[in-house]
Amino acid sequence: MATVSYVDATCTYKGNSAPSVDALNLDIADGEFMVLVGPSGSGKSTALRMLAGLEPVTSGEVRLDGRDVSFESPKDRDIAMVFQNYALYPHMTVADNMGFALKLQGVSREARATRVGDTSSMLDLEAYLGRKPKALSGGQRQRVAMGRAIVREPKVFLMDEPLSNLDAKLRVETRANISALQKRLGTTTVYVTHDQVEAMTMGHRVAVLRDGMLQQVDTPRELYEHPANAFVAGFIGSPAMNLTAAALDEGGARIGDTLIPLTPEVLHACRAATLTEVTLGIRPESLSLSQHEGLAIDVRLVEVLGADAYAHGTIAGSEGNVVVRCDGRTHPEIGETVRAAVKHAEVHAFHPVTGERIG
Repeated sequence: MATVSYVDATCTYKGNSAPSVDALNLDIADGEFMVLVGPSGSGKSTALRMLAGLEPVTSGEVRLDGRDVSFESPKDRDIAMVFQNYALYPHMTVADNMGFALKLQGVSREARATRVGDTSSMLDLEAYLGRKPKALSGGQRQRVAMGRAIVREPKVFLMDEPLSNLDAKLRVETRANISALQKRLGTTTVYVTHDQVEAMTMGHRVAVLRDGMLQQVDTPRELYEHPANAFVAGFIGSPAMNLTAAALDEGGARIGDTLIPLTPEVLHACRAATLTEVTLGIRPESLSLSQHEGLAIDVRLVEVLGADAYAHGTIAGSEGNVVVRCDGRTHPEIGETVRAAVKHAEVHAFHPVTGERIG
């Protein structure tokens, strides 16, 4: 196991003026499960590949256990990587795929067989050791790729969107298995995904990237409850947080005909910045259907998901769109105008230009 540190780590590809990863500073503790998440082009996979030694570090450092490995070859870093496409050798059996790296290291046949056997038992692969990858399902191939990494007993596991080729049900099952396995092994793990649900359910901490820059790193709960800026607020959570421009008024901010109270700290910060409006963030569960008070919403779409439903609409008197979580059995109908009360203590405020959190 090992600690990992990015110290002003930058990667700029030849021919590009803008860096793909820009001055990344991130410390990952020994045994931690760190998830890098962000939209396509955010730099998350590049950051992972910099750690693996597959992409150059233009400036700054990447450290393992405090040692700068920025210019060491991948084979000298004692890191195992699980790729999106599994990268299994099609002509080899499952056992040979899992033990191949050990064979290259000169590990004896007996020792290889022992480690492959132990790992296959851990991953429930004993019945497939004699098969070739083409005879396996997608989930089984993913487990073989995991097993190939585990038998090496590396200092760090790197996983680059390993579940993206699996169907929805198998993804849920497999991410639970990966989390349990990482907890059992205690190996430092860096996991890349664009799926914020994966990030929130798997990571000890989550690092959110955008355009090559780190936006925030924290526990899933802290990211959800205290996003550092409007981008994180809108990216973390499903459905996304409602973000709406609101004019500042005495004691709060006004959306349509509704005044949303703001804390004295937020109001003071807004006045100090001479703002006339603010971006309010309200999660769908922070709104509740009401008979008489709250935002007036013209319902445009209703998604019924069983126990819950999500009503999508526009706010009367405003350009803002909004999503409200409601009871799946008593949801509004398309075309209705309903009221949604706001839980004032759960409202977030962001700077309308920079997007940074206020208060």
